[in-house]
Amino acid sequence: MSLARLTVLYLVFAVIATACNLGAQALVHTVLPPGPGTAGLAYWFALGVGTGVGLVVKYMLDKRWVFLDRSTGVANHSKKFSLYTLMGVATTVIFWGMQTAFFMIWETQLMLYVGGALGLAIGYLVKYQLDKRFVFGPAGQTA
Repeated sequence: MSLARLTVLYLVFAVIATACNLGAQALVHTVLPPGPGTAGLAYWFALGVGTGVGLVVKYMLDKRWVFLDRSTGVANHSKKFSLYTLMGVATTVIFWGMQTAFFMIWETQLMLYVGGALGLAIGYLVKYQLDKRFVFGPAGQTA
């Protein structure tokens, strides 16, 4: 696959996963709106739900279309998804930190989502390199 095609696919999938993540958060916020600050459980619950949704969507798209991984089986998927999630820990810290900082500074839902989108964009740039090397590359390949 050409570098240009790979870049476009990864960018499109990052946008889709970001929309799913922030959309899931927005759905939670319709029932449990976040208040000023970050002490409320509604804020953290929505953040966790969005992160989970985005993670699963991005994994399915990346595995099949970006990394061209056609492997099957529960054991193989479990191993790869576990590695994929582990590689996401550092990038989740970037995402959550950026989103939380924007929300704490401006205390509006708009800036919460702006910070989230920025944090996800930075995180996905880092995550691609980690996934390529440790999840879908030689270190993550299974027989």
